[in-house]
Amino acid sequence: MARSHALVALVAWFAVLQGFTQAVTLEVREGNATCIKAELSASFSITYDTSNGTSTAQVSLPNSTTVDTSSSSCGSDGSSPWLVAVFGAGHALGLGFSTNGSLYSVANLTLQYNLSDPSVFPQANSSDVVTVVSTSVGIWARVNTTYRCQSPASFGVGGATVTFSDMKMEAYMPGDDLSPTESVCVADQVSTTVPPAPASTTAAPAPVPTPPGTPERGTYSVADGNGTVCLLAQMGLQLNVSHFSVSQNKTVQDIVNLRPNLTTVSGSCEASSATLVLMQQRTTTLNFVFTLNSTTNKYHLSSVSLLASWPDMAVPFSASNSSLDYLRSTLGRSYMCNAEQTLVVVPAFSLNTFRLHVQPFGVTTSQFATAEECQMDQDQMLIPIIVGAALAGLVLIVLIAYLIGRKRSHAGYQTI
Repeated sequence: MARSHALVALVAWFAVLQGFTQAVTLEVREGNATCIKAELSASFSITYDTSNGTSTAQVSLPNSTTVDTSSSSCGSDGSSPWLVAVFGAGHALGLGFSTNGSLYSVANLTLQYNLSDPSVFPQANSSDVVTVVSTSVGIWARVNTTYRCQSPASFGVGGATVTFSDMKMEAYMPGDDLSPTESVCVADQVSTTVPPAPASTTAAPAPVPTPPGTPERGTYSVADGNGTVCLLAQMGLQLNVSHFSVSQNKTVQDIVNLRPNLTTVSGSCEASSATLVLMQQRTTTLNFVFTLNSTTNKYHLSSVSLLASWPDMAVPFSASNSSLDYLRSTLGRSYMCNAEQTLVVVPAFSLNTFRLHVQPFGVTTSQFATAEECQMDQDQMLIPIIVGAALAGLVLIVLIAYLIGRKRSHAGYQTI
């Protein structure tokens, strides 16, 4: 019997290590009241150093996961609410929340893992406890509603990836149970199958959204704690969003220009990351994260997230992708692209940029450094050069042909 129990436990833990997810229920309480409740499955892909190079651990939240009551909080005394779940030998997952009064969101996603745990990190070179944090998380919901997302959603956190699935969660709860009113994530909305029309009915073609024209170019900057400008950006931005329309009872596409005069700017600058947050009238929040590789001295746009609460939306639209590789340039230089670019973030959201000029690192004089231009601009500059060279060549050919013809015509006459 003891061997049977041991075998069951071993199989269960082996399943956890192999990444098989299982739902856990977590609650943060103060007194007799519940303020945060989550029912979710989560798995982690963590890259770490070994004596033979690098290895990747695949870990899932086990059903033995518990809430760390000393670190979790309902956010009293002006602090933010936190849900901290602990599992295994010194591992933890943290979710920090914020709200603007009408919406709440996961503002911080934290993962702590203990490299001295040989069952998860065999042959690890280090025994450190590593903590990685992401502030670009596309999890949003209306206050007094439950955030629901059955589809898997992955988020990059340092050198790890956290994947949630079968997720139901609510923060700032007015009662002890999850609200029956749900804010459904975009992935679940897009994957919803619409029943086909009857065979005898001819479906009308879907209306094509009318583009709102070229967006106005905005100038944005972020300063560090000393008031020194550390990030510069000039660009026109156009949002392409597919969402479920209440009035039309179907998924539609909206094309919306960001208006600089209605947009507030915030962000932060760190040694290897820089964040630019643009908020338009509390209905649209666009978050850019740039990452610097200190080894190659190259930086790129690594993450974009959007929260939109527009008229006719069934629920707030939220989308995030932290595995992007756009706008790549070199430290000490800016990135420029005058041509229109389309940055695909997720299938339901893409971003068009116009006359873009950005520098998230190495700003020294509150002005852009020498620019590295995008390939489209280089190609557009090359076309006139090629055409000019072709015309010059053609003129030269005509001139040579004319001179040869004239010489031959003179050669045909003799002096009498």
